[in-house]
Parts: sequence; C-alpha cells; structure tokens
Amino acid sequence: MGLVMNKKAMLLVGLAALILLPGCTNWKKKYQALEVEHKNAKGLLDRERAEKGQLAEQVTASQQTIEELQRQIEQSKKSPAEASGFGPGYDVKFDAQAGTVTVTLPNSILFDSGKANLKKGQINELDHITSVLQQQYAGRSVDVVGHTDSDPIKKSTWKDNWELSAERALSVTRYLVEKGMTADKVRAVGCGESKPLAPNDSASNKAKNRRVEIVAHLK
Repeated sequence: MGLVMNKKAMLLVGLAALILLPGCTNWKKKYQALEVEHKNAKGLLDRERAEKGQLAEQVTASQQTIEELQRQIEQSKKSPAEASGFGPGYDVKFDAQAGTVTVTLPNSILFDSGKANLKKGQINELDHITSVLQQQYAGRSVDVVGHTDSDPIKKSTWKDNWELSAERALSVTRYLVEKGMTADKVRAVGCGESKPLAPNDSASNKAKNRRVEIVAHLK
C-alpha cells in the first residue's frame, strides 16, 4: 500500500513540474523582454536629455553671438574717440593692422613755444588720458612720441628738433608714471621733424606737425 502511495506522490510531483516548467520559462522570457524595453527606454531618455543639453548650449552660444553683434553695431555708431574710451574732443585714431590706439595732443596745449616743461593749466588733459589708459588699457605698452615742425632751432637752448621732441616726450612720460602708470610699460620716443602729418609749408600745417602722440599697443 505504501509503495502505491509513493508512486502516486511521485507522479503528482512530476505532473506539477511539467505544468510549472513552461510557466517559469514564460515568466523568464517576459522578464527579459521587459528588461530590454527598460534599457531601450533609458537609452531614449538619455539621448533626449543629451539633445536637450546640446540645444541649450546652442541657444546660449547664439545669444552670446547676438549680444556681441549688437555690441559691435553700437560701437560702430560711435566716433573713434568715444569707442576708445577717451571721449569726445580728443583726436583718436585706430590702426587695426598695427593694433594701436593713438591719442594726439597739439604741443600748444602742453607746452609753451620752445619749452619742454608741461603747462600747469593743461595738466587735466593728461589726467584724463592717464585715467583711461589705466582703466581700459591696463597692462598695455604705451609709447609717448614727440614731434616737431621743420623749423630749425634758433632761439631756444635745444641742440635740434630731435632733442626738443625727445625732451617733450620725456616730460609727458614722467607725468604718466607719476600718476600711476607702470614705468616698464611706458616708453618715450623723439621723432623730431621726421614724421610730419602735413607739409611744413604753412603756419597751420606746422602747428599740426608739432604734437605729442600717446600710443597704446593692443597686441
């Protein structure tokens, strides 16, 4: 009797195994399929996030480009003096090829005839220029270049126009350094009559040639 019962029990276990085995296989397949779908969905989500990130970067870059173009448009509407920061009333020239900004001051503003000492009443001109150089051209090399007309030295004690132009350039250079410009960034240059702006054939042209140029190097 016990043997019959054992055989029946074994038969029931076998039948249960046959019934459950396909079910386990199906659930395993379903789990694997769901796992694949999950990975695919995650991949799509990650790609969408990456694309959104790239789009955000492109929008930011485009906005910066627009702002830069707007700034350039506004700058183009200004005169060279305004764009340089020196303001209206100053003779300013940009040289894109040389990478320089030049402010020109007539000698009549800075010096008495035949003299190399700065006029005290016109120091405010140099104060303003020094302030702009320190604020907008900090760390840039600056040349102070003296020029004269072609009239030979007769009454003053200078040896020639070279010496006069050099001493005037030195006076301006010393003043800039006294007001805080870095000494190793400022250089004095005397050109005498060698680089005229206009022919020395009239009083007005000679006045143009008598000048001091303050040249900021942007490169």
